[in-house]
Amino acid sequence: MALPPGTFSLPLIGDTLNFLQDSQFAKKRHQQYGPIFKTSIFGQPTVFVSGSEANLFVLSHENQYFVMSWPPSMKALLGPLSLALQTGSEHQNRRKLLYQAFQPRALAGYIGGMEDITGRYLERWTQMSEFAWYPELRNYTFDVASKLLVGIDAGSETALGHYFETWCEGLFSIALDVPWTKFGKAKKCRNLLLLELEKIIRDRQQDMGEGNDALSLLISARDDDGNNLSLEELKDQVLLLLFAGHETLTSAIASFCLLLAQNPDVMAKVRAEQQQFSATEPLDLEQLKQMTYLEQVMREVLRLVPPVGGGFRRVIQACEFGGYEIPQGWSVLYEINQTHQDSSVYPEPDRFDPDRFSLERSTNAKPFSYVPFGGGLRECLGKEFARLEMKLFVARMVRECEWDLLPDQDLNLIRVPTPHPRDGLRVKFRQKIAGS
Repeated sequence: MALPPGTFSLPLIGDTLNFLQDSQFAKKRHQQYGPIFKTSIFGQPTVFVSGSEANLFVLSHENQYFVMSWPPSMKALLGPLSLALQTGSEHQNRRKLLYQAFQPRALAGYIGGMEDITGRYLERWTQMSEFAWYPELRNYTFDVASKLLVGIDAGSETALGHYFETWCEGLFSIALDVPWTKFGKAKKCRNLLLLELEKIIRDRQQDMGEGNDALSLLISARDDDGNNLSLEELKDQVLLLLFAGHETLTSAIASFCLLLAQNPDVMAKVRAEQQQFSATEPLDLEQLKQMTYLEQVMREVLRLVPPVGGGFRRVIQACEFGGYEIPQGWSVLYEINQTHQDSSVYPEPDRFDPDRFSLERSTNAKPFSYVPFGGGLRECLGKEFARLEMKLFVARMVRECEWDLLPDQDLNLIRVPTPHPRDGLRVKFRQKIAGS
């Protein structure tokens, strides 16, 4: 059977630089080769596939044809004991254990902390008036993640926060381990992060794991055999949770803020829905569930600008898809962003249209045509944490504040490591006028 069309490009590095630098890399090659093509990135022959059928095929054959895989830079920086790198029964066992930090009861306990931090930032931004919002949102999401996941206040201002930023910058880079590269700096910061996390974990273990954060739950959690997580595994797992609760969420919230500012009709509808709820009562899970239009908007934001563009898998058994052979040992990248641009599922896919997720229009959606959180056995573990934080943040924002995009800025998105506006999303920010 024929291999997919495409070329491997340059020796050794293949198309890695084009992949990292050109946001239209996959789109251009799909136009040239069709729905499936081959190339070489991160030193590995890789097949790109997009669309609901491709997602269904890849995500439903976990551990049969495919296992999770990451570029070398991600593997080295996430660490060998991270859930992201675990496979098979080990992954399922650990996933069940880590889920304890994200079940509904745990989420309900996080709302108060999220509200407090959100309120503080809204006051800060009102006083600042004009600023680049994206760096501020990075601090906001890290403060939420560090408070609710490891119990640290103002995490963005600590050593943990500073090391974390440099570590993030190396995640999607060429894994050249010399001190002056992004990867080299990130690897050094990984070691410093682990030292910080070890101190935090040891202190918490001495307090018998008492606290309302995810770390306390993980310290006391036991697997099916009654075993707890070792110190080394706790460090890798907490680092992954901080990344998942920060990097992708910052991108999603920034896209939310940008798209609402660009679509005043949608903003007006979101505001109108919020008037149904008491402004004096604290938000809870039940109230957030009733915000059906806000839910539609959130789904459309994640469709149009998914924080994660796709997922890598390693081929453990040769298989066939779309009339082509995918050899054992190669990588496959299932594409989330290209799937969400499928005009047969989403008419006018480039248009921001939250009503496409209304009850009447979304009933005929194809399975796996909407995958912002992945799917199958490895669907994002923190999905409901992310959804909770996004909805709570936007609900508070539209109730209490107004913002306009400042002129003369580049709003085109840099796609790596996660989508964000090139000029940092510069805004004019103010308190909402009563009655407006």
